[in-house]
Amino acid sequence: MSELHCLTDYDAKVLIAFNLSLNGEKQFTDFLLNNGFPELAALSAAIHSDTAALQWLLDNGWPEFAILSNAIDNEEHAIAWLDKYECTFLSTFAAACRKSDEAIKWFADNDLKLFIIIIRNIHQILLHQAWDSSDVHKRRRS
Repeated sequence: MSELHCLTDYDAKVLIAFNLSLNGEKQFTDFLLNNGFPELAALSAAIHSDTAALQWLLDNGWPEFAILSNAIDNEEHAIAWLDKYECTFLSTFAAACRKSDEAIKWFADNDLKLFIIIIRNIHQILLHQAWDSSDVHKRRRS
């Protein structure tokens, strides 16, 4: 397997653009796409349950970000994969997005404020997804 990537590989301004892309601000998604960071644009979309973006990550050399998206959704096989390949930061990040007190404390203890902002944002996305899935008015009918 080739070298795995991590969110810590990116400069703060790129991570800020990623966070704003998560908020649905298209100009920041476009910034990521047009400035050499399509993997972060795809990760943002995958976190929003875009299966085509998830597949793009898998097909284009970013499996760790596809797995991260699934680990954020608490998928056991994804969490195990991150552990198997020693993606400790990504594993802790996913756990913090799922509101693990220990993981959140790790980010706070290490003064990783920008990541805490992103984690809070993702947690809000997960809450909205949960609300939408339990809203009978938003459920799809076959």
